[in-house]
Amino acid sequence: MKVAALSLTLIAGATAFSQPDVSRREAGAAIAAAGAAFLPVAANAAAGESPRFSVFGVIGDGTSYSEGAAYGSDQSAQTYSPYSVYGNGKDAIYDPATPEYAARKKAVLAESATRLTKLSKYIERKEWFNVTTELDRYMYETRNAVRGLATTDAQKSAATDFFKAIEKTDISARLKKQEACFAAAADAQAKLDAFVSTL
Repeated sequence: MKVAALSLTLIAGATAFSQPDVSRREAGAAIAAAGAAFLPVAANAAAGESPRFSVFGVIGDGTSYSEGAAYGSDQSAQTYSPYSVYGNGKDAIYDPATPEYAARKKAVLAESATRLTKLSKYIERKEWFNVTTELDRYMYETRNAVRGLATTDAQKSAATDFFKAIEKTDISARLKKQEACFAAAADAQAKLDAFVSTL
């Protein structure tokens, strides 16, 4: 739209100056008329009504569209997010107690257990990059799932033990200590099984 308005204005200006007997005033008027054709009309104007404005609710009219909510939104209801500390939460969609989320986190733990069994092959072949990549690739989701499922003190303690075993496995792989890495990977599998048994 802007390109069309600009090009029409330029065309009007070019045609105004191309005629030999046109003065500068007439050419300027032709260019201004072409540009004025694309000016927007006043929106939401009513006859006899003064303009309404508001500056953060301090100065001006508190009933203007910009006050209290985004333009065009329902201003009769509270505009707080249901997840906000100011909202009441009744319109919230996410509920951490939903069984679907717990099932998804348990599926992450099952996949993590499968991936932990692959580590011994990588350690045996001294493929340290594969060990660290396997721990980084999916274990990021594992930490979130374990934190989400751990509710009791015993579960939180088991989760911390599992995290320490995973970190020891990662450090041993980065330092290329094969025996320490074997022991840490086996310990991580045992600690994950111990955590899953508490669920």
